[in-house]
Amino acid sequence: MSESVLKVVKSGEVQDNSAGKLSGAQKKWLVRGLDQAGGKLPLFDNNGQKVSSRTVESCIKSGWAEPWFENPIKPDWLVCKLTDAGRKALDS
Repeated sequence: MSESVLKVVKSGEVQDNSAGKLSGAQKKWLVRGLDQAGGKLPLFDNNGQKVSSRTVESCIKSGWAEPWFENPIKPDWLVCKLTDAGRKALDS
């Protein structure tokens, strides 16, 4: 998990930004959680590249995604899930 994402998670620095505007990268990532069990968000994009930590961090900070659990195999990878605020942002 990147140091900046850890800071956001540990500080609780989450804002309810459900009415905010999603960037293209944020929307692409969040929409993939809609059809997954529990709203699980992918670690990799459709091309097999790791999702940008900036995208993950901004979505967590906005309240659209939240950390789900620690990955025991790769502790530096943050497994996230879509929040209700994230679903609402995608609906707008």
